[in-house]
Parts: sequence; C-alpha cells; structure tokens
Amino acid sequence: MRNAAGLRKALIQACVGLAALVVLISIVRSEDAPRKAEPVQGPAGNDEVAVAPPPFSEEIFPCSGCHEDLKVNTTPRQLKKNHKEIILHHGDRWCLDCHDALARDKLHLANGKLIDFTESFRLCGQCHGPTLRDWRAGEHGKRTGNWSGRKQYLLCVHCHNPHAPRYKPMEPLPPPVRPEDIR
Repeated sequence: MRNAAGLRKALIQACVGLAALVVLISIVRSEDAPRKAEPVQGPAGNDEVAVAPPPFSEEIFPCSGCHEDLKVNTTPRQLKKNHKEIILHHGDRWCLDCHDALARDKLHLANGKLIDFTESFRLCGQCHGPTLRDWRAGEHGKRTGNWSGRKQYLLCVHCHNPHAPRYKPMEPLPPPVRPEDIR
C-alpha cells in the first residue's frame, strides 16, 4: 500500500512538472514567434496600429506655433483671416468639435479625451462607425505592408478632406473595348 501511495505521489509530481514544462515552452515559443500587430487600436486602447503621418499642409503644424498666443474664441463662425481656405461641409460641425481649444496640437473625442492626429480614425469613427469597422477589416481605405506581418494603414484624411469629406461626383470612364472590336 505504501509503495502505491508513493508511486501515485511521484506520478502526480511528474505530471505537474510536465505541465509546467509545457507551459514554459509555449511561453518561450510565443515570445520568439513573430507577433502580428493588431490592425487598429482596440476599444481597450492597448492594440497597435501603424499609420502613415497625417498629410498636413505646409506651415500649419504644429498648430500651437500660431495659436499659442491667440485668445481662444469658441464662437462658431466662418474664418475670414487665417484658414479662410477652409470651408466646412461636414454636417453641422464647427472647428472646435474636433480640434481642441486649449491643446492646439491635439484632437479631442466626444468624451473630451485628447488624441494625436495619428489617431484621427478614432475621432472619425465616433460618427462613422460602420466605415471605421470596414477600415479596421481592410474593406475601406488602403493598407500596405506584409501579407502576414505588420501593415500600415492610411488615415481617413489621406483620402478625405476632413473639412469636406464627400467626394465630388466623377464622370465615369467609357467601357473597355472588346478584343473583337479592336482594328
């Protein structure tokens, strides 16, 4: 009986040791394996996204370069002195709905959280949720990079003017010529 109990105890210890070894090997392998970057920042804010830098017009960023000494005016209005080329055609929006009044080099979400311009997709996604979902899945917008590795996404502003995002209607091209019609 005593030998059976000792054998059982040794067997349990061996199983526990083997299980610990399997766990240790899987941890080491997962750390050595190439990591797949998550395509965009997840709701928890801990996923990564590689985005190209925003396409700023020359001499406008950082915004604080000009706005640092200006008094903040929160009155919605057409800008007539600076930024007069910006005409908003984006719903019933005003500059400070997206740009932060105090932290001029940041954007802000609806909850007031400040974000960098490289995270502008989060701001756009607050109103354009289905499009953000499609962007995350690679069905909207453009990505470059490796098939099974890190990818780089273009931001919404690489294709859409954030102040007037709708594309202008385009004239369709003529259909292709059928081979038998080529002379």
